[in-house]
Amino acid sequence: MSCLHLLLILHFLSLLTQIFMKNLLYLLGFDKAKHSVRTELMAGLTTFLTMSYILAVNPLILGDAGMDKGAVFSATVVAAAIATMVMAFYARLPFALASGMGLNAFFAYTLVIVMGFTWQQALAAVFIEGVVFILLTVFRVREAIVNAIPLNLRYAISVGIGLFIAFIGLKNGGIIIKSDATVTTLAPWTATSLLAIGGVVLGCVLMALKVRGALFYTIIVMTLIGIPIGVTKIPEGFSLLSLPASLEPVAFQLDFSRFLSFDIEYYIIVFTLVFMDLFDTLGTLIGTSTSAGMVDKNGRIRGLNRALMADAVGTTLGALAGTSTVTTYVESTIGIASGGRTGLTSFTVAILFLVALFFSPFFLMIPAAATTSALVLVGVLMIRTITKVDLTDITEAFPCFVTILMMPFTASIAEGIVLGMLSYVLVKLLSGRHHEVSIAMYILAVFFVLKYVAPLL
Repeated sequence: MSCLHLLLILHFLSLLTQIFMKNLLYLLGFDKAKHSVRTELMAGLTTFLTMSYILAVNPLILGDAGMDKGAVFSATVVAAAIATMVMAFYARLPFALASGMGLNAFFAYTLVIVMGFTWQQALAAVFIEGVVFILLTVFRVREAIVNAIPLNLRYAISVGIGLFIAFIGLKNGGIIIKSDATVTTLAPWTATSLLAIGGVVLGCVLMALKVRGALFYTIIVMTLIGIPIGVTKIPEGFSLLSLPASLEPVAFQLDFSRFLSFDIEYYIIVFTLVFMDLFDTLGTLIGTSTSAGMVDKNGRIRGLNRALMADAVGTTLGALAGTSTVTTYVESTIGIASGGRTGLTSFTVAILFLVALFFSPFFLMIPAAATTSALVLVGVLMIRTITKVDLTDITEAFPCFVTILMMPFTASIAEGIVLGMLSYVLVKLLSGRHHEVSIAMYILAVFFVLKYVAPLL
C-alpha cells in the first residue's frame, strides 16, 4: 500500500470520527457556541469521583440482606450506567443516577432484616415502584407536583440540600462526630479530619483562582496526600484491573408472591418506596437546577419530565439487574458547580461507571475524606439562592425555614420538602390566606398528613 493510499484512509477515518463526534454531541444537547467539551468532561469526572463511594457501600449494605456482594457490585454499576445514559441522551441533562443511599438501607435493614421479606420480594417491590414511576411520569403527575411547589420553597430546597450535603461532607471527613449530649460535636483532630479540612481550604483557593476542575483536582491531590499518612488505603496485592463478577446470582430474581396475594403490608411498602424516591429525586432536581440557573423565567426546570423518566427507567431496570432503588444523585451538584450543563456530563459519568467494572480497585481506593471538599464547597454554592427567598412575609419565610432546617436535621431531602410544604399550607390556611395555596398543594398536604398518621393507626 502506497503512502498516498494510507493518507487517504487516515483522512477518511478522521472525517468519520468528526462526523460521529458531531452527531454524538448533538444528541447529548451540546452546543459548542455555549459549552466546552473539556468542562463537561471534567464535570462528569468530578461527579463520578464524588459518588463512586456507592460502588463500595451498596454491596456491603445489600450483602447484609443475603445478596451476593460481587453480583451486587456489578448490578450497581450496570444500573447506574444505563440510567445515567438515559439521562444523557433522553433528558440531555447533567444529572447522574445510581442506587440511592438511605433507600438501600431501607431495602436491607427494614424490608428484609426487620420485616422478614426475602430480598427477592424486596426487589419485586422496587420493580413495581419503578413501573408506578413510569406511569406517573407518562401522565405528568410527577411534573405537576414539582410545578405545584411555590417558588420560594423551591429556592429553600436548594439551600436545604446545600446544608445537607455539606453536613454529609463534614461527617464523612471525620470533622464532626455523634454526641449523646448535643447530637453532633467537633471531632478530635486526626489525620482523616486534617486531610478533609486541607481539601476544603485547597478547593476554596483553587475556586477563588478560577481554576477549571478545581474540585476534581482537589480530590486527586487529597487522595495522594492520604497515602503516606495512612488515610488512603492501598490493599495488599493491589491491581488496577479486575474482571467483573457475574450478575447471575441477583439478576431477574424477583418474587411477586406477596404482591399477587394482595398483601396490604406489601402494598404499603411499595407506597413508602414511591414516596421516598419521589421527593428525594424532586428535591435534587429542583435544588440543583435552581441554584445553577437551569430554569425558565417562571422557575420551571427545562426537560423535567424527561429527567424524571430517566429516574423511573433506572429504578425499573435496576431491580431487574439486582439492586435497590435507583435515584438522581445529589452529588450531581458537584459536576454542575464545575460547569456541567449538558448530557455530555452525564454521558461521561455513565462511561466511567462501565470502566469501573474493570478498574474497581482504583476507584474504591479514594477515601471519603478526599471528597469532603467537594461536598462542603458545593454546599456553599447552593445556599446562594437564600437571597431570592422572600423573608419579609412570615407565611413564606417560615415554611422555607422549616424546609432548610429539616433536611440536614432529619438527614432526608424528602422529609424536609414534605414538612416545608405542610407548614406552608397550614400557615397560609390559618392566617386567612388560603386563596394563595393551589389545589394541588392541598391535595399533596392531605397525602402527607396520611403518611404521618397511618403508622399510628
